[in-house]
Amino acid sequence: MSFLDTFFEMLVILFGIAAGYLANRLGYLGGETDQKISKIILNITMPCLIIASVAAGDALPDAAEVLSVLKVAVVFYGMELLVAAVAPRLLGGTDKQKGVWRYVLVFPNMAFIGYPVTVAIFGPEALFYAVILVLPFNLLSYSLGPLMLSGRAKFRWQQLVTPCIIAAVTALVVALCRIPLPGLLAECAAFVGDLTTPLSLLVVGSLLAGLPVKQVFASPRLWVLTAVRLLALPALLRVILGWMQVEPPVAAGIAVILMAMPAAVNGTMLSMEYNGDTDCMAQATFLTTLVSIITIPVVAVLFL
Repeated sequence: MSFLDTFFEMLVILFGIAAGYLANRLGYLGGETDQKISKIILNITMPCLIIASVAAGDALPDAAEVLSVLKVAVVFYGMELLVAAVAPRLLGGTDKQKGVWRYVLVFPNMAFIGYPVTVAIFGPEALFYAVILVLPFNLLSYSLGPLMLSGRAKFRWQQLVTPCIIAAVTALVVALCRIPLPGLLAECAAFVGDLTTPLSLLVVGSLLAGLPVKQVFASPRLWVLTAVRLLALPALLRVILGWMQVEPPVAAGIAVILMAMPAAVNGTMLSMEYNGDTDCMAQATFLTTLVSIITIPVVAVLFL
């Protein structure tokens, strides 16, 4: 994948954010409208996207290969959680800002941006490995994510019984058991799930419209966070997986590329839903996405 190919992929994402920014300025988005759209994403379109990612059960790798890739996922998320336990203490900020730092470090934008970049670099057959690596993300993002973003809020069992969590568990069972879903169901899930990315980007852009532009670029903490998210974490993962001699080798390369993705856009929706620092989350999403236009090709050249 050339530098320009990646650059153009990222421009498409930024265009979606810019469209949301414009819609807010024109009075189409903002306030209660953003909140309602975020609920649609979390309760309808995102669960459909998760199910659609493994709908073709017969095309997935066999169970042994799935389990092998899940071992890579254990290293992937374990390393992120370890860094997220230490780095926010060094960055400082309020409790809810530290929650944002943790979320950004643990949850990269693996589906919305990671899928197309993975296919462009490794070919269409690599998509299934990416899908398996993303399955734990879906489970962790909607269980640990709210706890991180809500600061010191107490754990509530209801957070583990949400449409996204149910969809993530279902998708994992489908992948491990290679259960082919009915064609019509898969098509319907994909049709609705495809709305997730544009809707999420529109909401992020709308939220950014209410923030001073200088505030996004003037925070040293956000720049340090961006450098760790986009460069330090992929480099560290490359070293660890190289030492482990992962099989199949392509799984290691895909994991490194997915680790180089910017902050997950659904963090903004979760922050709105669970009363986190939504402004800070939107800023981190925007800055990491903008800078990743340059860093993703750099990671592909240096670490693959």
